[in-house]
Amino acid sequence: MDIDSLDSRIVTLFCERPKLSVLEASRRLKVARATVQARIDRLMRRGVIKSWAPILNPNAFGYPVTAYCSLTVRQDAGHAVVVAALARIPEILELHTVSGDSDMLARVVARSNADVQRVLDLIVATQTVVRSSSVIVLQTHIEAQALALLQATAAAADTAAPPVPAVPPVRLP
Repeated sequence: MDIDSLDSRIVTLFCERPKLSVLEASRRLKVARATVQARIDRLMRRGVIKSWAPILNPNAFGYPVTAYCSLTVRQDAGHAVVVAALARIPEILELHTVSGDSDMLARVVARSNADVQRVLDLIVATQTVVRSSSVIVLQTHIEAQALALLQATAAAADTAAPPVPAVPPVRLP
């Protein structure tokens, strides 16, 4: 999908001010309200904007620990059966089929480091997972960086050059 600078400005504004009305956005961007609405509708229809739903923070309601779990699944269970079983565990926030040594990667949350074991026990209790390996997140440095990617894509489209992120070089001591 072609993303241009107006799309980028619209998405950026709504990311910064999610409760803004389309009319107010059109005023701030100096673009017709119908244009802003049409752009939003197109971006949603094409899946660029996935949702207007609130972004929840599990830490704020009692789940401060995040872990990534590599899962090896029973090969005779069937992919859909494994996904359906794991989808019933609310502490699993994301589940991806991956390449490499494991079959799936799950992002899970827990109430404490020790509580991660309870979540792993729930996963194994589905009888669809034969082995798991977990790492606990100590600190998150970059999260949900899709807006910067969209902005870079729009800038590249406007200049007809491939997107090159503006990342300064790292200087080590």
